[in-house]
This record gives sequence, C-alpha cells and structure tokens, in this order.
Amino acid sequence: QEQWVESGGESVQGGGSLRLSCVGSEYTYNSFCVGWFRQTPENDRQGVAAINRHGLIRYVDSAKGRFTISRDNAKKTLYLQLNNLKPEDTAMYYCASDPGPCWDCNEDYCRLYDYNTRGQGTQVTVSS
Repeated sequence: QEQWVESGGESVQGGGSLRLSCVGSEYTYNSFCVGWFRQTPENDRQGVAAINRHGLIRYVDSAKGRFTISRDNAKKTLYLQLNNLKPEDTAMYYCASDPGPCWDCNEDYCRLYDYNTRGQGTQVTVSS
C-alpha cells in the first residue's frame, strides 16, 4: 500500500518550471516531518525541502531561492514548486515522512535527515 503518491514530473528545458504534488495518507501526511527528496541518476539521495508539524520550513542550499514547498491540509497534499530548473536538478523526486527529528540546519548549512516512509517518486528531467 503506497503511503505517498507523487505526480507532476516531466521533461523540461533548462530555466523552466514545474509543480510537483504528492498526496499522503492519514498517517503519512500527519507525520511530524514531511518533505521532498530526490534521487539522482547516480543514485545519490538528497533532501530538498521539508515542513514540520509546527509549520517550520527548511531548504537545502541547492533549493534556496528556486524551490518552494507548501501544503494543503484539506487535500493531504504536499507541493514543490520548481523554478529556474537546471540539468543538475534531473532526478526522481519523492515525498517522505518521519516522526523526527526533521533536519540539521544552522546559518551555515542545512541537511534533512533520512525519512522512513517514502513514495515511488515522479521523474524530472531537465535538458540544457
């Protein structure tokens, strides 16, 4: 049984935009930490952005200024707006959730911890 169902991935040219969505279950959507991650063609798994139950949001450096995470509680849906896409953003993007802790962030860096419940993902391919 899938816990997250992602959609919205496409092939786009560099500089383009996409809006990704993922619908959670009652259990996954209401987890303390919910976030977007990506797995690159080289199989590198990276955190992108996350929201905790208190509404705090964190982005990793590569996402700051270009990506925006948001949520719609009535629809149990998490969104990721991707702007100014670059070829290095090519990856399988997926949602994940976890009881916490959510991240390790300070003024110098930010990284998301691995979350234990994830979806199948949606593919984003950016051409130059």
